Amino acid sequence: MNDETIYREGLDALAGHYKEIISLLGENPDREGLEKTPMRVAKAMQVLTQGYFQDPRKVLTDALFEEKYNQMVIVKDIDFFSMCEHHMLPFYGKAHVAYIPNGRITGLSKIARVVDIFSHRLQVQERFTQQIKDCIQETLKPLGVMVVVEAKHMCMQMRGVEKQNSITTTSDFCGAFNQAKTREEFMNLLRGETKRI
Repeated sequence: MNDETIYREGLDALAGHYKEIISLLGENPDREGLEKTPMRVAKAMQVLTQGYFQDPRKVLTDALFEEKYNQMVIVKDIDFFSMCEHHMLPFYGKAHVAYIPNGRITGLSKIARVVDIFSHRLQVQERFTQQIKDCIQETLKPLGVMVVVEAKHMCMQMRGVEKQNSITTTSDFCGAFNQAKTREEFMNLLRGETKRI
């Protein structure tokens, strides 16, 4: 978030709701340390949910190139931060994406951008993983796509079971990755060099 961020309609109303929340939690929203907090939180939440107003398919098609390459393309260790829709607490980690082109490729940074857009929405990790896969499959129409997401969830670390070191892994795949051999190739590449969160 920077001074040039363009905030969406409803910012003042959102800040008003956060002021009321602070009061309901037992604090004084008018004291010096909290006076500007409602607007700060409102701005932060608009940034953290800006993915609702961005089109990941357009991102992929803005850098689409004809290319006769039909081997695996992997973009791994894509850092992301998202908000769990159940408790509105962060979950964060790394996404690993592979696709096998079918005559068309996209810019490598665009894969990371797709992850970024879907992460900037209220999410569950399972749907987040599937949305990345579906977007790439439907837009690029490759021979196959596979996505693996590893994340830590603050809702498990700060509340509930309070497990600090658990990592949740999800995957989704289609096309050529339905073949065990192709999936294994991708997973072996990840196991060999992927660093822990």
